[in-house]
Amino acid sequence: MNIEQPLTLPSGLTLPNRVAKAAMSENLATADGVPTEGLARLYQRFAQGGAGLLITGNAIVDPGGRTERHNVVMTRDHGAPLAAWARAAKSEGAAVLMQISHAGRQTARTVTWQPLAPSAVVVDRKGGLFSTPTPLSLAQIEELVGRFGRAAAYAEAAGFDGVQVHAAHGYLVSQFLSPRTNLRDDRYGGDLDGRMRFLLEVVREIKRSTGRGFTVAVKLNSADFQRGGFTSEESTLVAQALEAEGIHLLEISGGSYEKPAMMEGSEQQPARASTRAREAFFLEYAERMRGSVDLPLMVTGGFRSREGMDAALRGGATDVVGMARPLAIDPDLPRRLLRGEALAAAEHRVGVGVRLFDDLLQIHWYLRQLARMSAGHEPDPELSRWRTIVGALAGMYGELATSAWRREGHALAAAGAPAAAAVTSA
Repeated sequence: MNIEQPLTLPSGLTLPNRVAKAAMSENLATADGVPTEGLARLYQRFAQGGAGLLITGNAIVDPGGRTERHNVVMTRDHGAPLAAWARAAKSEGAAVLMQISHAGRQTARTVTWQPLAPSAVVVDRKGGLFSTPTPLSLAQIEELVGRFGRAAAYAEAAGFDGVQVHAAHGYLVSQFLSPRTNLRDDRYGGDLDGRMRFLLEVVREIKRSTGRGFTVAVKLNSADFQRGGFTSEESTLVAQALEAEGIHLLEISGGSYEKPAMMEGSEQQPARASTRAREAFFLEYAERMRGSVDLPLMVTGGFRSREGMDAALRGGATDVVGMARPLAIDPDLPRRLLRGEALAAAEHRVGVGVRLFDDLLQIHWYLRQLARMSAGHEPDPELSRWRTIVGALAGMYGELATSAWRREGHALAAAGAPAAAAVTSA
C-alpha cells in the first residue's frame, strides 16, 4: 500500500489518494462569519496541490464558540459564498470535509468574556486571554446538538462531501470527554458513558440531518496528556462507540491549549527520538487502536517524507496520512510526493528560542502564509518571525482592549435588564 492508492470510505466517498490536508484555522471569514472570496481562493490553491482529501479549518456552530473573530460561523446557510468555497476546494478532484466545532472554554476574551463549557474550569494559560466559563444548561446542550446538525445540513447543501466533528485539542466536545474539564453530575458527566454522550448525540443529529452518502468524520484525541484528563484507554472506548454509531473516518490527534501535543516536533515541543524515527506523533497509538476498531483511520502530525508515509500505510496503522503546517509553506507538496518529484517536505525552523513567542509563531506565522495564498500570493518561507510576533501581540491585546471596552459599554447599556437565555455567548 502507498499514498497513490485511492480509498473508498464506508459512506461511498472515494479519496483519489491517501494524502490529506488536515485542518488549519484560516481566520478568513467576514466579521459576521461569512466565507470570503479569499477563503475560496486559498482552497483553490490547496486543490491544485494534489491531496486526495482536504479538511477545512474550524467552521463554528455558534458565534460565542469561535476560536478567532474571523472564523466561518455556520448558524445559517451562507448561500453562494459557501457554495463557492466548496466548489473551489473540489475543483481538482479532491474530497472535501468541513470541520465543524465549538471552542467552549478555549474561546478567548477577544471573542467573548462569557464562554460556555461543560463546567466552570478556566484554561490554565497566562496572559489574561481566557475567562472562567459558564456551565452549559441542559437546554443549551440540546440546542448545541441541533446546531451541529444544522451546520452539517448547510455544508451538504453547499456541496461539501461531509463534515468532521472536532472532538480534539481541548475544544468543546473534547471538554465533555475529559474528566478534568467535565465536572458535571448530570447525564452528560460522571463516567465515560456520560462524558461521551454529547459527542454521540452530535453524531446522531448530523446523520439524521444529512443524506445517506454524506460522510461523517470525527477528530479525536488519543489522550489529553494531562494528569486527570482523557486517557488513551478511554479514547479507544470512545472510538468503538463512534464505530457503532456509523461514522466513516476517524482522525487521531492529541493535546489541548494547555498541553499542545499536536505541536510536538516544533521547536518548543521536541519529539522523542523514537517518534522522530517513525515520523508520525500519534502513530503508535493508532497501531494499538487498529486492534479495537475496523474504522478507516487518519493520522496527522509529524509526517514529512514519502518513505515514512508509505511505511505507515503498509504497516496498517493508518489508512490516510494527514499533513497541515508543511502545506502552508508548500501547498504543492502532495502532488510532488505523488509524482516522485520530492522525497520529503523541506525543513523550516519557525522559532526564536523563547517559549512564549514560539507558541505564538506556531499559529500566527502559518496564519500569515494562509493569508498570503488567500490574496493570490505564494507562501514566503523567509517571512519575518519577529514581525509576526509583534503583529500577533499587537492584534491580540488590541482586540482584548476593544473587547473589554465593548463589554463595559454593553454592561452599562443593559444595566438592570434581565439576562438573555440564549445559547450564544457572543
